[in-house]
Amino acid sequence: MDLWIVSMALFVVSSLLGGLNYISTILNLRTKGMSMTRLPLTIWAMFFTAVLGVLSFPVLLSGLILLLFDRNLGTSFYLSDIVVNGEILPNEGGSAILFQHLFWFLGHPEVYIILLPAMGMVSEILSVNSRKPIFGYMAMLGSLFAITILAFLVWAHHMFVTGLNPFLGSIFVLLTLLIAVPSAIKVFNWLTTLWRGNIRFTPATLFAIGFVSLFISGGLTGIFLGNSTIDIHLHDTMFVVAHFHIVMGVASFFGMFAGVYHWFPKMFGRYLNSTLGYIHFWVTMIGSYLIFWPMHYQGLAGIPRRYLDKRGWVSFNDFPELDKMITIVSIIVFAMQLMFVFNFIYSIFKGRKVTSTNPWGANTLEWTTPIRPGHGNWPGEIPEVHRWPYDYSKDGREFIPQTEPIGENESKH
Repeated sequence: MDLWIVSMALFVVSSLLGGLNYISTILNLRTKGMSMTRLPLTIWAMFFTAVLGVLSFPVLLSGLILLLFDRNLGTSFYLSDIVVNGEILPNEGGSAILFQHLFWFLGHPEVYIILLPAMGMVSEILSVNSRKPIFGYMAMLGSLFAITILAFLVWAHHMFVTGLNPFLGSIFVLLTLLIAVPSAIKVFNWLTTLWRGNIRFTPATLFAIGFVSLFISGGLTGIFLGNSTIDIHLHDTMFVVAHFHIVMGVASFFGMFAGVYHWFPKMFGRYLNSTLGYIHFWVTMIGSYLIFWPMHYQGLAGIPRRYLDKRGWVSFNDFPELDKMITIVSIIVFAMQLMFVFNFIYSIFKGRKVTSTNPWGANTLEWTTPIRPGHGNWPGEIPEVHRWPYDYSKDGREFIPQTEPIGENESKH
């Protein structure tokens, strides 16, 4: 317990110091012309992610503290009329459902804690590599804000089969379906950014496009689970496994991979091997769909999840060949991730060297630093910001960095 208290104290102190450092950086940039509407969408996504974390993780911590009280101090927050080894515990008045409420109040915002950074990176990468301004910058901000708010209002859609009041369930169905609106705005804006763009199909671009594909397909299956009546049949089946892993697991990883391939030259001054990157993308993309898409059909057929061996149940053993295929593809896809790890480590030391501080022709401030920035990023003063980060294909120019002053005939953004 003492170690746990010390760990939490260190976490709180480090969070406060990190927050103070973030505020200090923002204030320094603010004096150099960096307004909120000139921030890249990557930074906005990180900001909303931080808000989600600050507001949701304390609820999980509270739930954990109540659990420790039940286990060690004889309280009854979650325990009531529980029989252990034939003996009734001296607890009454508690409810295990309370733990589910506290857990899922963190659990659903946590999905977007993982997804929002990927959304921000994908927005940046698609704009840079389509050589077009991001479509609907303010709409993208509004959708990020809406997702952040709604993420806190939908947790009970995980609890439709716990005896939840049907009227209350209908409220959470409505709120769950509402979150599809800002998600659809983001998808539309990503696709419109790509539309008729001069697209460079780098590994980062492919992973960003793959993220959009997975987010669409995984999000559509969420509509089924967000319906309280359909969820009665689909709950705890392979359909849930498929939806969850496509929309959160694989899609988020694709956003991360896109970010790594895009910013690797800034981190290490070398490129990742593109050939291995293309192999990594195509095998992972095709393999992910081969793994998780068939699971939707298994779930519709009523196949439950979390069963190690289904051979003893005839009704659960309808897809043995499909299970074998999923297992084989999973091994292949995992091997591709080991290849990525090799590519990452090898390229740090042996990758092709970067010869320009801005190899992708991007506008944002990190590409104005030296090839491998040191402490403080810039060797001198922080550069002054004059424009938003998405001035691509403007005034006959391929890109215009944020640090370039606005001309007399240009309009300010």
